[in-house]
Amino acid sequence: MIIFYVISIILIAADQMFKLAIDSTLIYENGRGINVIDGFFQIVNVRNPGAAWGLFSNGTLILSIISSVAVIAVIILISRCESTFLKATMSILLAGAVGNLIDRIRLKYVIDFLSFNIFGYDFPVFNLADMCVVCGSIMLFVYVLFLHKDGQKIFRAWDLKCIKMK
Repeated sequence: MIIFYVISIILIAADQMFKLAIDSTLIYENGRGINVIDGFFQIVNVRNPGAAWGLFSNGTLILSIISSVAVIAVIILISRCESTFLKATMSILLAGAVGNLIDRIRLKYVIDFLSFNIFGYDFPVFNLADMCVVCGSIMLFVYVLFLHKDGQKIFRAWDLKCIKMK
């Protein structure tokens, strides 16, 4: 069980180390950075006060509240999951939510640094925590559509024996 929380902690630490390295070495200039693959991939320093694609700009408080609730829910769900695949999925989602929540609480914005231009389209800049949320969501989609069997328990039942009804 602990391995799934360790996975989350490693991903959160990697996300925060990348963000710290970017913020301390690359001048904050939206859209200007280091060309890795000319015309396709840049490392930049972007401060995002909202969510993906600039949605909810300056919505740090509401995004922090939503993220906090999601983090608590995922922590509880990891401990209740029956499937190892689903536990891994939840631990990756947890890492993504916590990685960006740390930025929102600490900085009031999220540091994004991976910038791609795909066939002339400037894809929204993102970070490792965002990748965890996307990969975890895809894994959850795969689990629900292809791996979960009808009648199979997803979560262990709550042990409510300690609550005595009068």
